[in-house]
Amino acid sequence: MTEHYLLGVILFAPFVGAAVLATPWVSNRHPLLVRQLAAFFAGISFCASFYLLFAFDWQKGGYQFQQKYVWSEQLGIQFYIGVDGIGVPMVLASSILLFAGVFISWHIKDRTKEFYAFLLILAGATIGVYMSLDLFFLYFFYEMSVIPMYPLLGVWGSHTKGYLETTNADEWERPDAPRFILNFARNSKEYAAMKLTLFLSAGAVVALLGILLIYKASGLNTFEIPVLAEKAHFEGTLATIIWLLCFFGFASIAPLWPLHSWSPVGHAAAPAATSMLHAGVLMKLGHFSIIRTCFQILPDTTRDLMPIAAVLCIFSILYGGYVAYYARDTKYVIGYSSSSHMGYVFLGMAALDYISLSGAILYMFAHALATGMLFAMAGWVYDQTHTRDIPSLGGLVAKMPFVAGCFLVACMASIGMPGTVNFVAEVMIVLGSWAKYPVQTVIAVLGIVLTMAYLFRMMRGVFYGQLSELGHHAHDAEAFVDRVPLLIMIFSSITFGLLPGRMLDVIRSGVNPILARIMEVAPVVTQTGSGLLP
Repeated sequence: MTEHYLLGVILFAPFVGAAVLATPWVSNRHPLLVRQLAAFFAGISFCASFYLLFAFDWQKGGYQFQQKYVWSEQLGIQFYIGVDGIGVPMVLASSILLFAGVFISWHIKDRTKEFYAFLLILAGATIGVYMSLDLFFLYFFYEMSVIPMYPLLGVWGSHTKGYLETTNADEWERPDAPRFILNFARNSKEYAAMKLTLFLSAGAVVALLGILLIYKASGLNTFEIPVLAEKAHFEGTLATIIWLLCFFGFASIAPLWPLHSWSPVGHAAAPAATSMLHAGVLMKLGHFSIIRTCFQILPDTTRDLMPIAAVLCIFSILYGGYVAYYARDTKYVIGYSSSSHMGYVFLGMAALDYISLSGAILYMFAHALATGMLFAMAGWVYDQTHTRDIPSLGGLVAKMPFVAGCFLVACMASIGMPGTVNFVAEVMIVLGSWAKYPVQTVIAVLGIVLTMAYLFRMMRGVFYGQLSELGHHAHDAEAFVDRVPLLIMIFSSITFGLLPGRMLDVIRSGVNPILARIMEVAPVVTQTGSGLLP
């Protein structure tokens, strides 16, 4: 009975937490209570998600822990949630980053309860996408995840250095200035919020057209993904149009080049916890939704058109890495790095290989942990020095050795150092993609070298050399609430890196039936865990 409601507990705990915080009985005059309530409800999802990983029967596979309630019988809409081997790791990633993000934001003093309410809604919406087995609610939660991003950036975000150098910046600092609504000066946090919202909303509308075509053209009067995957058949031009609408509509949030420009700007302006969720799980909604729509409902068209992704992903990897190397803002470096790394996921998906696609799913989980650590520590450095400008920093290892050590671990994870889960994922993507896309695979490996260059360049500029004037009053993360989120993410990355078997077995149970339909072969059946290979 408990397991029957497991997904509901994970999904609704953040929303219930947000609702509790919105009540008049919870006041910003008691910030500690606000933080404790946010941590409590985030902790419920966190603990239940880890239980989900080990309760999932990978040998049985398929969709498990399903809950279905008719929402509109006439329209064929159902609130239908469940998880397969692809959804489980992403639900876990969302819960980890939400729980860690609550503690990362522990020192926020401005409208604390509103901040945590929006953060809980953001994480809950991403979890909803990863659980939805009905296209209507998948899209509903997808759009819901965009809504809290605007106030989180526009209210609690920060301007970039470029904005502060503009000639008319001061006029927006007046108390009576309508900054939140009308300040769209380039490099302002309001500009970043609006750009993010417009890009993602435009992409969502394109994807919606594809979803509505699936619903109408299938003739099944249902949005239920398993039913559409089994019974809906699309051919010719119609199938191509639907596939392109869904692929590029969802690829905008991924973000796939050239639809990426909103993402680094959003990273730079967002508060640390929002950047963690943005890069860790919000961006993966694109890959996940493409799998649910293009891969599962349009398998034949996916086999024919996925080479498009194999070409575009190389631009993502190289362009993102190139800009990250020359960026001066710590968050821009990490933001463009995230855009670059999402190209690896698309490469693994494009190869349509059991090993590469399993590696792509694992890499989404691994990247969530690594980039979560990087953004958390970039936020800590900004809070202590009030700058993200790398040339203005230096020598901070003397002031914050713990943060510097965690930053090193995060860099090692991002480049795929053995012992971290990123290493396992990258090896699988490279091995699985080599036979079909050798040129892209070689370029992807060179991209890893480029990642090492700009991450260690950033680390050297921030933590080593002569101590800058801005760092004299900085201090290390010494309190429990400051250290625990970093330790959780580090522990998860290393644990799943050293012991990846369980996670890979779960992922493989979701990947095998999808690729079996795309490649028109019998699904692989296994009776025991085998580690890396299907």
